[in-house]
Amino acid sequence: MYRFLLSRQWVILTLVALLLIPTMIRLGIWQMDRYGQRTARNDLVAAALNADPVPVERLTSPGHTVTRDERYRSVTATGRFDTADEVVVRLRTNSDDKVGYHVLTPFVLDDGRVLLVNRGWIPADGPSQTAFPEIPAPPGGKITVTGRMMPDETTGSSGIKDREGLPERQIMLINSEQQAERLGAPVLGGYLVLTAPEPEAATPEPIGRPGDENAALNYAYAIQWWLFAAAVPVGWFFLARREARDRAERAGTGTGTGDDTTDGTGDAAGGRSTEAEAGTVRTG
Repeated sequence: MYRFLLSRQWVILTLVALLLIPTMIRLGIWQMDRYGQRTARNDLVAAALNADPVPVERLTSPGHTVTRDERYRSVTATGRFDTADEVVVRLRTNSDDKVGYHVLTPFVLDDGRVLLVNRGWIPADGPSQTAFPEIPAPPGGKITVTGRMMPDETTGSSGIKDREGLPERQIMLINSEQQAERLGAPVLGGYLVLTAPEPEAATPEPIGRPGDENAALNYAYAIQWWLFAAAVPVGWFFLARREARDRAERAGTGTGTGDDTTDGTGDAAGGRSTEAEAGTVRTG
């Protein structure tokens, strides 16, 4: 009944099914791994944002690489802004996806070391993209700032190409080593995203808190792939069963027609033989 499974069409169909099952299982495992990574990232960010602020000197120093656990940690620093060496970071977007600049201002600590502070976003609406834009001044004098700790940007981590030959006081990446060379001063590794004090008239526009990644979507995708993997053998079984049933029905219909034809022929032949015998009797 199931010899048709050895046909070329069914062999190919079976091989495709056998290939799909482990592929879909692997895709489900990959989605579950992504779910775990995103959940861990969300938990890490939440813990960092909810932690009490600590002095920036406890987390970083010149040449230090901000770690994954230190990212988004709330820190404080006391010193003064150095607007004379302020620069803008090109091609940055705000919450409305408008392209503009991030304002990067050196913050000189009491011991002379420098902390890079990202004060926020301003629009690129000046008369020239090569001229330094007008930027509202930060608070003057000695103050204490609070913000989120961020690692240095690189082309590999950000996807932004570090172009050369930019207009004066414009940069592409926030990198403490590059700024230490430019300023000729010791610069703490990483940089600070300013959260307090808030700017007057909301300019520069503060950078929003990092959002949660949608980990639940990856979980749903994993379940979906595993259901697909389970559906493949079930679907193959029902297709094979239906094919066997259809072939049996066709075979049964063909056999019945042949029997009817044979019976009719036999009856007719028998009838002619009887008539012949009757004629013979009458003739005699």
